[in-house]
Amino acid sequence: MNATTMTLPHARGTAGIERLTFGLLLAFVASLQISIALANILLATTMLTWAITLVRDRTRPAAPPFFLPLVAYGAGTLVSAAFSMDPRTSFIDCKQLVLFAIVPLIYDVVQRERTATVVDVIVTVGAASAAYGIIQYAMLHYDNLGRRPEGALTHYMTYSGILMLVICAAAARLIFGARDRVWPALVMPALVVALSLTFTRSAFVGACVAVGLLFILKDFRLTALLPVVIALLFAFAPGQVANRMMSMFSAVPDATNQDRLAMVEVGVRMVTDHPLTGVGPNMVPKLYAQYRPEYGVNQTNPHLHNVPLQIAAERGLPALAVWLWFLTTLAMSLFRLFRQHREPLAAAALAAIAAMLAAGFFEYNFGDSEFLMMFLVLITLPFAAATRGGPSAPAAAPR
Repeated sequence: MNATTMTLPHARGTAGIERLTFGLLLAFVASLQISIALANILLATTMLTWAITLVRDRTRPAAPPFFLPLVAYGAGTLVSAAFSMDPRTSFIDCKQLVLFAIVPLIYDVVQRERTATVVDVIVTVGAASAAYGIIQYAMLHYDNLGRRPEGALTHYMTYSGILMLVICAAAARLIFGARDRVWPALVMPALVVALSLTFTRSAFVGACVAVGLLFILKDFRLTALLPVVIALLFAFAPGQVANRMMSMFSAVPDATNQDRLAMVEVGVRMVTDHPLTGVGPNMVPKLYAQYRPEYGVNQTNPHLHNVPLQIAAERGLPALAVWLWFLTTLAMSLFRLFRQHREPLAAAALAAIAAMLAAGFFEYNFGDSEFLMMFLVLITLPFAAATRGGPSAPAAAPR
């Protein structure tokens, strides 16, 4: 037996475990719009097979430039938990930090020729999820503020946030893609309709900001189309949906808007009392009553419905500064990639950042596990593509 034939079984085994890891990764990405429990199981399994590959090849995981500030943000979260009024509760909440490992996972496993497949899965499952949400509204009486479409997920806010990110991916391919544009064009109406039917104003605003950014990146003159599209949506939307969206501009604040103002005051008071380490992760609902102003509608709230304010109140101003460092590093690196090649992946990631920030002023989406996982997938894909046989990416940590 010669040396060549002796290496063939090892080569087949190597290819086999890599295909298995990528298949599990695709299943994980698909499950994000179906079930958080299933997504966690598939993520853990994917991590396991990926770790086996790293050990077998004796390599270290690499990551794009924005991963360093993201890790620093995680470290700041742990410091905040240590100084929390209830460290046990706060440290348990820190388990979400494990999700940051999605970044090196995507960066290492997804090669350039595979990125389109990942986006195809996101958009296709999103289309099915949108169709299910429309059925819920039209046939299952999920048609009011008390019962809104939620797809296969457990909450309408999570559902609307995921739809918003899927719209970013589909719109970027539709606007910047050189091919494979038919499918995004076909599913885009369903995605937009389903998002509108959730009555979720923050996600609707985020999607509009994201699409507006994509128009600007393509050709500033295209922004003239955005008001036309929004006007058509309002014209053809059911009355209760249109009224819900118009309530954003009402001079008379409704109960929801009034409570949002109370949350801002609560957050500011918490930051004033605990500027360095915050009150601790997951401590806002426990301490809310102590800071709640008299005009607050709800006796307590799970969070402050504002990402920067929530981070500052929970984890302190230094953690907020590190989070902003993460976003700045990410946005600058993505913009450099986009300027070089004007590819859909970088455009989708930039749109996802814009959508997260715009919606995040009215909702704590960065703390939603399903949303965070999908967000991390979308922002990492451009860097994975650029370092796997594609255009040059910004420097990354060595293997």
